[in-house]
Amino acid sequence: MRRLVRGRRLARPGRGGAMSLVRLCLLMLLVLALAAVLAVSLGETPFSLAQYAQALGHPASPPGEVLWTVRAPRVAVAALIGAALGLSGATMQGLLRNPLADPGVLGVSAVSGLGAAVAISAGLAVLPGAIELSALAGALVAGAMVVALAARFREPEALILFGVALSAFGGALTALVFNLSPSPVATAEILAWLMGSVENRDWHDALRALIPMMIGAALCIRAGKGLRMLTLGEEAARMSGLPMARLRIHAVAGSALLTGAGVAAAGVIGFVGLAAPHLVRALVKDDPRRILWPSALAGALLLVLADLAARLIPTEQELKLGVVTALFGAPAFALLAWRASRSWRS
Repeated sequence: MRRLVRGRRLARPGRGGAMSLVRLCLLMLLVLALAAVLAVSLGETPFSLAQYAQALGHPASPPGEVLWTVRAPRVAVAALIGAALGLSGATMQGLLRNPLADPGVLGVSAVSGLGAAVAISAGLAVLPGAIELSALAGALVAGAMVVALAARFREPEALILFGVALSAFGGALTALVFNLSPSPVATAEILAWLMGSVENRDWHDALRALIPMMIGAALCIRAGKGLRMLTLGEEAARMSGLPMARLRIHAVAGSALLTGAGVAAAGVIGFVGLAAPHLVRALVKDDPRRILWPSALAGALLLVLADLAARLIPTEQELKLGVVTALFGAPAFALLAWRASRSWRS
C-alpha cells in the first residue's frame, strides 16, 4: 500500500518541479521587495528627490527618520503578519481539506482579540506590551484547547465545529466587554484594535512578533509532508504510516502561534489567510506541501499593498488595515471562487 501510494499519487517532484517552486518563490520575493520599497517611499507626506537622497545618505535627518523609523518598520510588520496569516491559512486548508478554511476557523483570532479587549478595558494599555501579551495569551489558550481536541478526535469536521463554537463564544465575550466598557475612550480603543492596523509600529514590535512566528512557521513546515499525504484521504494516509495525531498537533499549534502573533502585533485582520493560498494554488498544482512558502509570500505581499492603500487613500482619517483588506479582498476572492467553481463543474 505504501509503495502504491507513493508511486502513483505522491511521487516526489523531480528536479524540474523543485526548481519551478524555487523560481516561483524567488519571483514572489522580488515582487515583495519592490512592493516594500514602494511602500517605504510613498506616504501621506510626499518627498522630493533631494529629500530621498538626504534620507539615504543621512538616516538621522528628518526625511530619514520618516523613512527608516516610521514607514520601514510599519512595512516590515505588515509583511510579517501577512506571511504568518498566509502560511496559517494554507496549513489549515491542507489539514481540514477545505478551501474555505482560514486562520479564524479555529477561533484563535476571536479569543486573541478578546484577550486584547479585556486588557484595554482593564486599563492595561498604559503598560508597554500589555495588550500584545494579553492577545498572545488569548491565542495560546485557544490554541491549547484546539490542540487538545485535535489529539482526541481525528475527524476534521470536529475541529471545524469546535472552532466555530469557540469563535462565536469569543465574539460574544468581546461584545460583553464592549457592553461593560468603563468609558467611551476604552470602547473606541477596543474597536480600533479589533479593526486591525500597523500604524505606529516600530522595530521592537517586529522583533516581538518574529519569535512566536518563527516557532509557528517551523511547526507548519514540519507538518507539510503529512498535509500532502492527506490529499489521498485520512485512511490511506494512516495506512502509509503517517502519525496523524502528531500531524494535527503540529499544524494546529503552528497555525495558532502564527495567528496569535499576528493579532498581538496588529489586531484582527481578516481575509488574508483565506485568499493568499488561492492566489498561488494553481501555480503549485494544488500540492498542500509546496503551497506553504508561496502562500506566506503572497500573504506578505497582500498586506504590504493593503497597508499602502490605507495610507494613500485620501480620507480625513486613515483607514484601518482590516477594513481595507475586506473592502478590496472580498470582491477579488469572490471572483476567484467563481472561476474555481467553473473549473470544478467542468
